Amino acid sequence: MELAILLEYGGVLLLLIALEGLLAADNALVLAIMVKHLPEAERRKALFYGLAGAFVFRFGSLFAISFLVDVWQVQAIGALYLLFIAINHIYRKLIIKKGEEQAEIVKGKKKAGFWMTVFKVELADIAFAVDSILAAVALAIALPDSGLPNIGGLDGGKFLVIFAGGFIGLIIMRYAANFFVKLLHARPGLEIAAFLIVGWVGVKLSVYTLSHPALSVLPEGFAKSPEWKITFYAVLILIAIGGWFLSKKKKETSVEE
Repeated sequence: MELAILLEYGGVLLLLIALEGLLAADNALVLAIMVKHLPEAERRKALFYGLAGAFVFRFGSLFAISFLVDVWQVQAIGALYLLFIAINHIYRKLIIKKGEEQAEIVKGKKKAGFWMTVFKVELADIAFAVDSILAAVALAIALPDSGLPNIGGLDGGKFLVIFAGGFIGLIIMRYAANFFVKLLHARPGLEIAAFLIVGWVGVKLSVYTLSHPALSVLPEGFAKSPEWKITFYAVLILIAIGGWFLSKKKKETSVEE
């Protein structure tokens, strides 16, 4: 593999790890709330079973999506979904008051047993996995072919980048989420920035879809052109920098619940 291609693959993988980390913090908070009522030993088991199931789902769904990734309808659905979750999350964060949201979640809910909690964690993990896989596919799909043998219907290098991003995301969700939770508490604007990046990745997948030979709304080579790649990464870096510097740094307060 040429050095330029290797650097491009490495850059996408690093971006996926950073994005997975920020998203995993929010996901980890959700999972923590779901298992909070269980005893400590059962809490760990519930998280372990849920994450194990999510790993199997991610691995299996990667093989499925590798055969469908060149179908423009699948690309279009993925692009719309990424744009939807980005807009929906930002809307909820900025418009709907957090206190009201939490009151609705907690109100009138009975505590679930161990296996029902495992089932709920499993469903939540699968939902998070769908978001992560689509974002990873959108980032990796426009990479140049690596020359490695195909895995499923996808270039081997692209498949491995997507798989590595998803696998690292699970590890972050399980072990390193505390760091990102603290980071988000210190700079809440980073969460908005993370979902703006998800939306921007949705735009990238939209561009790739519109460049598909079956549609040809945009020139076929546009999605892989240096001009578009430079524009994409420039905007992405601006979002990340803006999220860091424009988010007000909170004073350290006790947030343990």
